[in-house]
Amino acid sequence: MALVLEVSNLRVEYGKFVAVPNLALELGAGHLLGLIGPNGAGKTTTLKAIAALLPRAAGSIKMLGEEVEAGRPQTLSRIGFAPDTAAVYEELSVADFLRFIGRAYRLSRSMIEERIDYWLEQLWLSDRREAKIKSLSRGMRQRLTVARTLLPDPVLVLLDEPAAGLDPAGRVQFRRLLGSLADSGKALIVSSHILADLDEYCTHVAIMQGGFILRHGTVAQIVGGKQDDRCRYDLTLSAAMPGLDRLLGSFPSVMQAQIDGRQISFEYENDPQAAADLLRALVNRGVPVASFGPRAHDLEQAYLRTGIRQVD
Repeated sequence: MALVLEVSNLRVEYGKFVAVPNLALELGAGHLLGLIGPNGAGKTTTLKAIAALLPRAAGSIKMLGEEVEAGRPQTLSRIGFAPDTAAVYEELSVADFLRFIGRAYRLSRSMIEERIDYWLEQLWLSDRREAKIKSLSRGMRQRLTVARTLLPDPVLVLLDEPAAGLDPAGRVQFRRLLGSLADSGKALIVSSHILADLDEYCTHVAIMQGGFILRHGTVAQIVGGKQDDRCRYDLTLSAAMPGLDRLLGSFPSVMQAQIDGRQISFEYENDPQAAADLLRALVNRGVPVASFGPRAHDLEQAYLRTGIRQVD
């Protein structure tokens, strides 16, 4: 595996405020890193620093062994960054805007047209090719921003909340696109608060808070939970039961119960025998249990286990 990105001792400051104190990160070809955390965690700052759009107070950022700096256009041309709300020229058509981007990267005319055709099709914008950008919906603008980012064929792709404006069908197509980019050998970092999507397409995950990475590893390592002695259970009733919250509260090991009609979830011991004993006790106390079982580990649970309660 070729190492595409090496970040070491990264420090970013806004005046006296330290947004990222000391961050280290590595990313290989074909890796797709999901970057998650609450508002102010440092996700966008980190992406902008990697793209040399923000000055760093200290540290090193290397892509394919070369230092990433604002004065190195050849290196920067291989990094694609898509902000959550990109600046566009409202009066230009979609195709003309992408032609402008292609010429800025000094691509040949034939290559520009070929890539415009390809990325408009990949991002399901072909029918909007001649439409003015000002007529596009938020989701379409988001897809155009991604097309603009991918047009010069970057090796490292940085996407800040790329699926924020997409409808469910668009998110499915977008997940497939990201998977294909990783399969082609690109390295990607995607900042997103849609944890269910990240769970499906990422190879790695980093959880940030206060400019620090709290946890980092493969998706299996992050959501595996082998070290956890507790997990979340789902309980479905055949009929709603008044006073169930008090009943669940009488079991000391039952925590963070959430009751929505006949659907209940709570944290409990991650042990099959303990779960069987609890189920037996609930039935003996007259709880009309229709189904009961542990919830499969997912990225949302892994995020909450860090103690962070706020997601973007």
